[in-house]
Amino acid sequence: MGHAESSLRPVDLARRAGVSTQQVRNLETAGVLPDAPRTPSGYRRYGPQHLDALLTYRALSAGHGISTAQAIMRAVHRGDAHAALSLVDAGHAALHEQRRALEAAGETLEAVAGEDPRAVPAPRSGMLVGELAAALGVRTSTLRVWESAGLLAPTREPGTTYRRYLPDDVRDARIIHLLRQGRYFFAQIRPVLDGLRRTGGTASLRAAIAERHAALNRQTAAMLEGAGLLHQRLTEAGLLVGAAPALPSPRSGGDDSEADRRQGQPRSASDVQAATGPETT
Repeated sequence: MGHAESSLRPVDLARRAGVSTQQVRNLETAGVLPDAPRTPSGYRRYGPQHLDALLTYRALSAGHGISTAQAIMRAVHRGDAHAALSLVDAGHAALHEQRRALEAAGETLEAVAGEDPRAVPAPRSGMLVGELAAALGVRTSTLRVWESAGLLAPTREPGTTYRRYLPDDVRDARIIHLLRQGRYFFAQIRPVLDGLRRTGGTASLRAAIAERHAALNRQTAAMLEGAGLLHQRLTEAGLLVGAAPALPSPRSGGDDSEADRRQGQPRSASDVQAATGPETT
């Protein structure tokens, strides 16, 4: 980024990046910004490189989160491109897994929401908290948290006051469990259950799944924006020089036309394998 200013006060840097002056100081302490020189009177003076680093960090944090973004920037400042790029790769891989989990859970959620709760084998008197927890693979405390959040409302057994989860409760618990695995918050789960209980339809569930897909798309877009700025920082620092492996040079001697051909488009199956490496599936 070409900035005319060669020297910025903390307040100037904060205003341009849309943060507070205290955040600027905190991020410098955290290693997100390069060390800032001081004036003879002890005041920090920042330059364009600090603004670039701060804007890159903000873009990265929108896609990867604060902790990972700070780790990436620290790696950049210590000249470790491998560590920075590995963190970016890990973030994209984790997001991909979330997409796969959401797609897999979507079909299951539709099936669970659309089935008749009374068609699922369960004790007529309902399941005890331990039985339902075991069936879902969660802790009994998890079910109590869902109940405290207003997502579940099991009946109480007269006399013992034990919780009893009837077929509708079991269905709701299964849906909650699947949605929580998809990283839905309680506030997002509540309208899904309300709509299902009120109308018996799955419109609210479909809307929640669509919103989750949209959220993942927004995160991907944020990651792309951060990656673009990160590429600029790594390039400016000379950390991407030699990042791409060089192709092997032609063997010395022999026919010049053969060497030229092998530098161009391979023609035979053996040439293709030699140029691209072993085939993978």
